[in-house]
Amino acid sequence: MAKKQGKNYNNSLAKVDREKQYDFAEALELLKEISTAKFDETVELSFNLNVDPRHADQQIRGALVLPHGTGKTQKILVIAQGEKEQEAKDAGADHVGGKDMIDEVANGFSDFDIIVATPDMMGELGKLGRVLGPRGLMPNPRTGTVTMDIAKAVDEIKKGKVEYRVDKSGNLAVAIGKVSFTNEQLLDNLNAINDVIVAARPAAVKGKYVTNLVLSATMSPGIKLTVE
Repeated sequence: MAKKQGKNYNNSLAKVDREKQYDFAEALELLKEISTAKFDETVELSFNLNVDPRHADQQIRGALVLPHGTGKTQKILVIAQGEKEQEAKDAGADHVGGKDMIDEVANGFSDFDIIVATPDMMGELGKLGRVLGPRGLMPNPRTGTVTMDIAKAVDEIKKGKVEYRVDKSGNLAVAIGKVSFTNEQLLDNLNAINDVIVAARPAAVKGKYVTNLVLSATMSPGIKLTVE
């Protein structure tokens, strides 16, 4: 049996033209109007891409620092040793450690949102692939989370760096801020991630690349956006 939607959701849904593709600025105006939750909702941009991630050249993945951040402070775990541990602490990492910390994670420690690691620690950290992989937490050079420049990585994450990765169905979703952001801030963030995804179009893709683009907030209906 289908779950019944609440009155507020249905009222919001009634204000969205399901057949229309809104331009970015217009969609943000509408999103503010229909976001009625009593908390500061996260704003998300969702892509459906005409790619086949089974092919290495079509695995759309990376990271960028949004112009105005995401409105969320992520807890950072740094896996490093020696002087890199102190560098991580000085940069503001929430948790820092080497093999001892890897053992803690293996035993259930999970008070973090993202892991940054130095390359020399990846052999040990790789043993937790079954734990971290399904949660999307394994560090990766393509997203800047496997690096010797620990201070830079931590600083960028604290400033609002977001990772993006297409799933096996061609879907990709990125948080671009909070409803409390100004429209201008959200528009800057939206354009930043949209430009990156559009620029990442694989040469092998024929025809339309972005097949669907939707803006939404945590409790709101989706708003279809104009696709270039």
